[in-house]
Amino acid sequence: MKIPTVAYLDPKGVLSRSCRTKIPDKVLLKGYRTMCLTRHNDERMITLQRQGTISFAMSSKGEECCAVASAAALKSVDWMYPQYREAGIAFWRGMSVEGYVNHMFCNRNDIIKGRQMPNHFGSRALNIVTVSSPIGTKIPHAAGSAYAMKVKKEKSVVICYFGEGASSEGDFHVGLTFAAVRKAPVIFFCRNNGYAISTPTTSQFGSEGVAPEGIGHGIKTFRVDGNDFFAVYETVQKAREECVKGKGPVLIEAMTYRLGAHSTSDDPSRYRDDKECRKWEKKCPILRLRTYLEKKQLWDEKKEEKLQKSIKKEVDAAIAAAKEVPPPTLDSLIEDVYFEPTPRLREQLHELKRFFPGDE
Repeated sequence: MKIPTVAYLDPKGVLSRSCRTKIPDKVLLKGYRTMCLTRHNDERMITLQRQGTISFAMSSKGEECCAVASAAALKSVDWMYPQYREAGIAFWRGMSVEGYVNHMFCNRNDIIKGRQMPNHFGSRALNIVTVSSPIGTKIPHAAGSAYAMKVKKEKSVVICYFGEGASSEGDFHVGLTFAAVRKAPVIFFCRNNGYAISTPTTSQFGSEGVAPEGIGHGIKTFRVDGNDFFAVYETVQKAREECVKGKGPVLIEAMTYRLGAHSTSDDPSRYRDDKECRKWEKKCPILRLRTYLEKKQLWDEKKEEKLQKSIKKEVDAAIAAAKEVPPPTLDSLIEDVYFEPTPRLREQLHELKRFFPGDE
């Protein structure tokens, strides 16, 4: 089954006339800045991990557009279920760099209280559900959340992000079936970046990509160039309209590429060659949008230099501040487990404090 790929902005920054969606300049500029911030922040986090300052890091290098452009097309009332390469949605919605870095350090100012691995962010205030390590588990959760919105007659939707590797999990089929039958207003956003860690797509499934899976479940499906800001924005916007009208879920397969390693625990040189990466570097979503903005005289070298200095300064300051924040208190271990800590939990905490005198 051959499914066409929605694409408007070519690698040279030329926008096709077939693109009917008019994205405001301020959205494009914010999108560009957010992608640049996401990439620089990712690079710094990887450096910190290599230095032993933080324990773990993952990068969305080459995939920033999938998160940022999709977030730009949604409303603030919409709920997001990210995987671990969607830091861009948090920055788009207003999470501060300092707040994100505190999470990466898992320190006392981490809003998740150090209970998750780095890159497993979330924010109740921003309607971003905390990332879960097990692949695919949030797909049924997102479908259920969307169904609840339908039952309550809310005019909001859910978007659930995952890599193509998650389509090999049973949760994927459970979530899609439930959403299709119940016509839940959920957008299933698959980033097909070519690899599930070291496993290429050719070894993952026999279908021609993930899109046919959506069609097989009776779900309206799109395939889009995941490095094209215009194509991702328009497709997500259309998907949201479909969901709000009560037409049921939508599956979007965004074709992109992971330019970096899967994580700081991975060595991609063992399963792919540099030629493949160099080919995709020319399709970089950040470079592509910047070229377009320059052609429209909305960007130039002076603005670029100012932006990069500003981002570096902001991230440097956030890292410096995070280094001075102590770890979460021992008391936080028993908070939020029950409405009130049980006597047993208090007893266990008291016993634990014997080994950490002076911890507050």
